[in-house]
Amino acid sequence: MQDGNAVVVTQLAVLVSSLERQETDTTAGLNQLIGNGVMHVAGSQYAGITLAERSKSVVNVAATHRYPVILDVIQDRYGEGPCLDAAWRHHVMHVEDLAEDQRWPRYRRYAIEQTPIRSILSYELFVDRGTMAALNFYAERPHAFPDDSVELGAVFATHIALAWSMFRRQDQFRSALASRDMIGQAKGIIMERFNLDAVEAFELLTRLSQKSNTRLIDIAKSLVDNEHPLKRRHR
Repeated sequence: MQDGNAVVVTQLAVLVSSLERQETDTTAGLNQLIGNGVMHVAGSQYAGITLAERSKSVVNVAATHRYPVILDVIQDRYGEGPCLDAAWRHHVMHVEDLAEDQRWPRYRRYAIEQTPIRSILSYELFVDRGTMAALNFYAERPHAFPDDSVELGAVFATHIALAWSMFRRQDQFRSALASRDMIGQAKGIIMERFNLDAVEAFELLTRLSQKSNTRLIDIAKSLVDNEHPLKRRHR
């Protein structure tokens, strides 16, 4: 790897560490990372992240411009394209000139009709339980990505995959804290209404959840939501 790319890799590691310390949410973090990728991967003008299922259902998770979103809509509609192949069949897909590439005829036709994109780099981010994700760099000029760009793009893909896993863990932790708080409020309501202690209130919530086949957090939220109007009427 050239010295310039080595500096970018160091800066990228620092950025990921900074996003972790700031507890950045998933969408904001991914958008910041792909924006940084566009700045440093030579030839790149736009970037996006594609999420897809084995059924070929495709959604755009992050994008620096509307073109990546349009291209993911085309992939979703026709079930083919470089981003899908990058995850399901290959780790990397390099489209040097979309106007000359024959691999995805329907994708190629509508991509050319609806966008000026001609060069694409797609990297597998992860494949997990029938779901995949790919990082994609785009350029309007054919043959836009030199070998150094292909190499550096792969480094960005590795860091973004790791960062995404970190963001998801943080989101799950925040969700768990919010759930715990909601369940705590519901327990307080039950304790007050039925003169129960904390253990008895939680056992009652659990029984309600099991009998109604409803998640405990949903039972708790319903109790808390129903309590607020009562409090307003008694003010």
